[in-house]
Amino acid sequence: MGTTREERIETRTRNEKWQNAPLRIEMLECINCDACLRHCPPNFGAIFNHGADVVIIPELCSGCDKCLPACPVDCIYPDPDWQPANVPDDWWTLPLSSHDPY
Repeated sequence: MGTTREERIETRTRNEKWQNAPLRIEMLECINCDACLRHCPPNFGAIFNHGADVVIIPELCSGCDKCLPACPVDCIYPDPDWQPANVPDDWWTLPLSSHDPY
């Protein structure tokens, strides 16, 4: 179980105590304004620019919903069907890299 952001990145696991489902961004609706990215608390640091897309790494997302009111097009949704290991490997190159905004 990862309790710190760094531990969650290293182990690629969510904190077992988080009860809310992680969030996901519907890219067909997203306007790439990055408002969600700026509202994600740094201790979670789950939202990244990934090429032309904005992505949420579920293992880093607590489901705190702080990004929801920031989104002007309401394209962020809970992902109750999320399963571990569904995140593309290249997404994991973003945390702690020069592209990590947190």
